[in-house]
Amino acid sequence: MFQPSRQQILLLYKHLIRYGNHLKLTDKNYFLGRVRHEFRDNRALTNPVEIEFSFKRGETLLKKGRIL
Repeated sequence: MFQPSRQQILLLYKHLIRYGNHLKLTDKNYFLGRVRHEFRDNRALTNPVEIEFSFKRGETLLKKGRIL
């Protein structure tokens, strides 16, 4: 099981915000609001499986440009 560190999570947040600022064909404000909302909601997670799932979901968005 992979447990991302606080630094890795903050770096993912930073990369998602930068990705959102470069979007052209979608609503930037909506995307950035969703990213902030998801991170705010998931900040209280303690279950390692849920933390890993949320982290991988963010990484997938960066790599593929969409969430499956």
